[in-house]
Amino acid sequence: MSAAVPAEGSHLSIGEVLNRLRPDFPDLTISKIRFYEAAGLVEPARTPSGYRKFSAQDVERLRYVLTAKHAHYLPLRVIKDQLEAIDAGHGDLAEPGPPEGGPRFDLAPSDVRLTREQMLDETGLDAEQLAAIDESGLLHRRRGGYYDGDDVTIARIVAELGRFGLEPRHLRSFKGAADREVGLVEQLVVQPNTRRRGSAGLERSRDTAAEIATRLARLHAALLQAGLRHTLSP
Repeated sequence: MSAAVPAEGSHLSIGEVLNRLRPDFPDLTISKIRFYEAAGLVEPARTPSGYRKFSAQDVERLRYVLTAKHAHYLPLRVIKDQLEAIDAGHGDLAEPGPPEGGPRFDLAPSDVRLTREQMLDETGLDAEQLAAIDESGLLHRRRGGYYDGDDVTIARIVAELGRFGLEPRHLRSFKGAADREVGLVEQLVVQPNTRRRGSAGLERSRDTAAEIATRLARLHAALLQAGLRHTLSP
């Protein structure tokens, strides 16, 4: 059962927030709460001496963020957009559901940059687990050795599949299949638009690529469901 949130008008320290949310999110740490603050997902008040003071609304925003990340694997950019919509009066902080119509693709450059230590803290993996995922080639470490938001999502999913006996090396074929789909979308969208310059052309290419990717993901899910249904039929 979720811990109670502070009463209206009262405030909690960052440590008290951690204690309230940790029963539902055991991997949560103070550094992660600070990370979500730096990403603009929550904005606690500050005392004159600089200490953070979290309101009931702040705690519920953090719960929303954590649920969206852990249950539905939404990227931070999408979560931030959802919170901005809620702030504008479109929706509330009830438990977020999965994106309508299956996965949604956010193809704007990721603004998340994590060191190896931050990646371990954010995902809850140990060094050996992260090394195995790195060696499998499933992650897209950026120039300078930093991890981004996509790497966080991929690493979490791979770690969860490990509970069923699937190791990172078993999943290399999925990376190969994804790379082939990326190549197909590139042929359809990116290459024909190389002569289009400026942000408008780039944004149009991203929108079209996201639409194609969404349908490819739905096709993959439908094929997987059909195959498993056939396999498990009497």
